[in-house]
Amino acid sequence: MKERIMALAGVFQATELVRQAANHGTWSGYAADTCIESLLAIEAETVEDIYGGAERLRLGAETLIAVLQGDQHYMECLRYAVSVMQLENNFRKKSEIQAQIGSELLTFNHVDDDTELELHEIKDLQAEKIAKLYTSTISTLSPRIVINGRPQYLQVDRTVNWIRTLLFAGLRSAVLWRQMGGGRFNLMFGRKKMIEQAQTLLPG
Repeated sequence: MKERIMALAGVFQATELVRQAANHGTWSGYAADTCIESLLAIEAETVEDIYGGAERLRLGAETLIAVLQGDQHYMECLRYAVSVMQLENNFRKKSEIQAQIGSELLTFNHVDDDTELELHEIKDLQAEKIAKLYTSTISTLSPRIVINGRPQYLQVDRTVNWIRTLLFAGLRSAVLWRQMGGGRFNLMFGRKKMIEQAQTLLPG
């Protein structure tokens, strides 16, 4: 149950960051780093390893709890999460796209040793590569996720790259949620238990 709720928190962390980026042009860098690293953790052995620890999903856990409690502020984030879950349903049937994504993501971990880029610049480069991969693969599947936000932010290349990367990370978490036994039934009938479990992901 804990691993399942971590995966679901991963979905909501990604979609809340998308909402932040589209509406404000900024987003939590720490939470976004967790998302991009989860996407690149192809060979991780546990869910904990994928996210680097439950504490790195704090934003996702807080968002998930708020959504489950009916907080209207997060309705857009919920809409994105539902779309990501629907996308996962189609993605699961596309083994060729899965194989292509898996092999390409493995190469994105490596940055030339002689580079003198700072960490945030490396993350931006990774996000740019991931966004291109998203466009050539995931964007060809339905449903196409329509992002609402302010035009002045949605016209900035860096912001668009990160939005696509975050949606990709959300899909990765949705796949994980399904692999851990998650499904629509859990979302509809396990609300109280899920809130209790999500609260355990938050620092004491």
